[in-house]
Amino acid sequence: MRITGTGGGRGRKVAALTTSVVAASAVLLTGCGSDGGDSDASGSDGSITLTVADYGQFGYKEAGLFDQYHKLHPNITVKEEVTANEQDYYPKLLQQLNTGSGLGDVTGIEVGRIKEVVDTQADKFADLSKSIDVNDWVSWKEKQATTKDGAVIGAGTDIGPMSLCYRKDLFEQAGLPSDREDVAKAVAGGWEDYLKLGEQYKAKAPKGTFFMDSASAMYNAVVSSDAKQYYDAAGKPVYKDSPAVQQGWDLAAEAAQKKLTQGLPQFTDAWTAALRKGSVATVACPAWMANQISNNSGEAYKGKWDISRAPGSTAANWGGSFLAVPKGGKHVKEATDLVKWLTAPEQQAAVFKAAGIFPSNQGAYELPDVKNATLEYFSGAPIGQIYAEEAKTIPEAVLGPKDGVIKDAISNQINNMEQRGTKPADAWKAATETIDKAIG
Repeated sequence: MRITGTGGGRGRKVAALTTSVVAASAVLLTGCGSDGGDSDASGSDGSITLTVADYGQFGYKEAGLFDQYHKLHPNITVKEEVTANEQDYYPKLLQQLNTGSGLGDVTGIEVGRIKEVVDTQADKFADLSKSIDVNDWVSWKEKQATTKDGAVIGAGTDIGPMSLCYRKDLFEQAGLPSDREDVAKAVAGGWEDYLKLGEQYKAKAPKGTFFMDSASAMYNAVVSSDAKQYYDAAGKPVYKDSPAVQQGWDLAAEAAQKKLTQGLPQFTDAWTAALRKGSVATVACPAWMANQISNNSGEAYKGKWDISRAPGSTAANWGGSFLAVPKGGKHVKEATDLVKWLTAPEQQAAVFKAAGIFPSNQGAYELPDVKNATLEYFSGAPIGQIYAEEAKTIPEAVLGPKDGVIKDAISNQINNMEQRGTKPADAWKAATETIDKAIG
């Protein structure tokens, strides 16, 4: 899920990544492909313009990649068309695919949509399996964009390995361990340990503060750390019987009943206000969340936040997208070359440095811009190391075509438990009724 709602996708400013490396521009010169043929050129001089249609923040502008590509390929100009909210972008993409018009030369696809696109629209996209080496990506990433007959319709951009962001000053005031390694040990047993830590926090919590922002965010982290979530391998919805869903639901209900949460759906105005006020002690924290926290918390809390490993022995993945090339485009070869370049290790490392969006290409993990990355705002947390280690433990999840619909319906009812005091049984009934109507 790429957060692109009100308040800005993944942050409008970028928390600075500190590394011990040369500037990203030096490595961008590597990994460039051929400049493509000119048989499809639009200009009389052989020049063409490639349009990249995406949503939220992919980080390419921040990293200066399109300008860099033009320097490497003077005959190609890349233009980005950004839709702020992915929920607006996706229906438009489906309409364009159905009509065969209005598509970009390159299109972004969010991970929550990729299964549906693979199952129903794959024939409308170029097969990238001969252009990219799927072994370069974390193993589960490219499988998400691979059809049953082996076609790869999308090259992975980013992933969202889960960590735990916490206010170390509030932990200290509540008598809890504040060192990131000690915090990791305290929740090493899993999200149940996280709630136990929350109860300890509540007992001595600084006035006006809450242990977590949202039980629905914790729920998503719990479910996303399991291979079997909402569908089985045969494509059957199994969310009602999924152990991961049940565990996440039970923990969310417990958090709501024990009032360990402020009950604020993430990315709402109330949520951003709580970060500014400093009333939240912990946030379930995929890699891109750090920018959201630093941007909304502001300078007053710089150095008071820290980042630790996520609870448990397996990490969750929350987020991530793909770049795909519509088969009917006028510049398929040139667009494919661009996708290959944008998703190469050097460029993904540059995006991480510029925008904090973590690479899915494993080759980036040993590059200095990733390996040595720290976040000054988060007490110098070694995020490159933390996220890379978490990425190794993310399970290969089974995706379904309506994962997003199911998750949103359940999250809405968790919000009702927090905000309205809805009983868990009533909330679950309402969630399942909504889901069953939506997915048929």
